Amino acid sequence: MITETGTLAIDDSRSVVSWKVVLAGAVASLALTLVLLAFGVGVGFSVVSPWANQGMSSTTFSVAAGVYLIVVAMLPSTIGGYIAGRMRAQWTSVHAHERYFRDTAHGFLVWALATVISAAVLGGASTSLLGGASAAAVPAATTAAHGTPTDIYVDQLLRRVPTDAAQTGAASPGPANGAAPNSSGANTRGNREEISRILTPALLKNGAISQPDKTYLAQVVSARTGLTQADAQKRVDEIIAQAKTAADNARKSAARFSLWLVASMLAGALAASLAAVEGGNLRNREWYLSAK
Repeated sequence: MITETGTLAIDDSRSVVSWKVVLAGAVASLALTLVLLAFGVGVGFSVVSPWANQGMSSTTFSVAAGVYLIVVAMLPSTIGGYIAGRMRAQWTSVHAHERYFRDTAHGFLVWALATVISAAVLGGASTSLLGGASAAAVPAATTAAHGTPTDIYVDQLLRRVPTDAAQTGAASPGPANGAAPNSSGANTRGNREEISRILTPALLKNGAISQPDKTYLAQVVSARTGLTQADAQKRVDEIIAQAKTAADNARKSAARFSLWLVASMLAGALAASLAAVEGGNLRNREWYLSAK
């Protein structure tokens, strides 16, 4: 609008946010994100995948995967922000500083909208990865088998040596010296659940298993496998150490993933904002407005 002095004034009666271009940029960003994720799945280098049982787990996350995560965040955000800036209305009566702020805000909104939508679409995969920081962070084979986190370690504890079983010719070995009661194998499922509950603290951060529980585990293992008490105790100690190491590694990997995720999100927001500013500048240039 024109004032009494003949100068142009900004019409602030309407919102300056153009949701149409924000939505257009967010849709473009999301589409390109899916393309990059599909490419990553194809080459086995994806971090988060929208498809079940695809992509890297928290236990296999690496620096290279973190760099890829940043690329996946920056490239679509750059395209989406540029589209929003280039397709907005022409702000010919707005000061350059104000245009800079508005374009930056539009780019940021493109990134924010795309992030919220992608978080909803890829929420299951993200939750699965971030869940690696909890007690359930154990080898992927456990999750694939739809069992409890300690199932793989229970299997290793109760595993019999095939050659020994063949030599004895028995379906299950007899109890060794010092074996605990309830070693007949009649309540196998109950024993597994009990062992699983005893092993669970080993998967927690700074968790530990008491010595009486370790001794009891050794007695059960001896009764179920035919190992001597000393060998059973050695197996128990090794499995507990293995479980703690796997859980600690998964927690560290999940923490690294979280840091890389934060870095990628910040990089995406910056890329979208700067790209929107560049697109807006091209939108307002004289050579564009007076094309011959």
